[in-house]
Amino acid sequence: MDATSEVYSGSRKLHEEETAEIPETAHQISTDSWFQVGFVLTTGINSAYVLGYSGNVMIPLGWIGGVIGLILATAISLYANALIAKLHEYGGVRHIRYRDLAGFIYGKKAYSLTWGLQYVNLFMINTGFIILAGQALKAAYVLFKDDHAMKLPHFIAISGVVCAIFAIGIPHLSALRIWLGFSTVFSLIYIVIAFVLSLQDGLEAPARSYDIPGTKISRIFTTIGAAASLVFAFNTGMLPEIQATVRKPVVENMMKALYFQFTAGVVPLYAVCFVGYWAYGNKTSSYLLNNVNGPIWVKAMANIAAFLQTVIALHVCLFLFFLSTPDFLLLENLISCSYCCL
Repeated sequence: MDATSEVYSGSRKLHEEETAEIPETAHQISTDSWFQVGFVLTTGINSAYVLGYSGNVMIPLGWIGGVIGLILATAISLYANALIAKLHEYGGVRHIRYRDLAGFIYGKKAYSLTWGLQYVNLFMINTGFIILAGQALKAAYVLFKDDHAMKLPHFIAISGVVCAIFAIGIPHLSALRIWLGFSTVFSLIYIVIAFVLSLQDGLEAPARSYDIPGTKISRIFTTIGAAASLVFAFNTGMLPEIQATVRKPVVENMMKALYFQFTAGVVPLYAVCFVGYWAYGNKTSSYLLNNVNGPIWVKAMANIAAFLQTVIALHVCLFLFFLSTPDFLLLENLISCSYCCL
């Protein structure tokens, strides 16, 4: 009897999933494996932002606060993302956007508020990616020609153009595919180089201070900033949009992707963050590659890899940033019609 009930329950669940209503969208729905989605999520958390956590998280919080904060942020983020993932199919509808889910449960006001907050969040993330790419490009440039002829704004502008060109060439999130492989390679390059050179510097350097710098007032603000970085580190702010691309069964496959992200995916982040802080103490830069010592060509390769990976990582957010705008579907249809008329 129990076995029969389980079979019936499983069949009913499968039927509900297959008949779930899907809103009109520019997404590629149910096309990606959980492994590809896991790599999309891992690409986000192991972007070049990881090179800043030693300085932006560990210095304001210290060893105890930083380690506990990162572990808690990991656990809480996994729990929160799992809850959102399990609500993807709710009430016979697949909620492929944060605002759709909020509106379905809480009403129109929650829909509008969530849309606005997500729009601001993704805008700030994308802006940060472009600035970070410019910083990496400048760091590579000054290794060979430190003449101050080109300033950071010049490199940010170049990065913005490169990101725009790349975004035009990739029509939707599912089309990243092979680029996720490149992203992984680029991430490994700058993470391994940063880790190895920091470890080498740490073994050779004299004793360094791990005291939290600043006045009481400044520590309050830096602690708030560090807490914000912890929240950002493991959360994309667009989980339903990413989950929309995963193949059925969407909830089970998304959970696999999340487990991949929060196990294998967080190891590089932890490694770079802790070793960087251990090696340089409270003198750690907000961009770790500015601290490391080593062959110029090795540091140049790390910076260029950070730049290229940032371009790919930004595209994940950039596509979903435009997707979160109400007129994106209309815009895509107009573009499609234009191509048809050519």
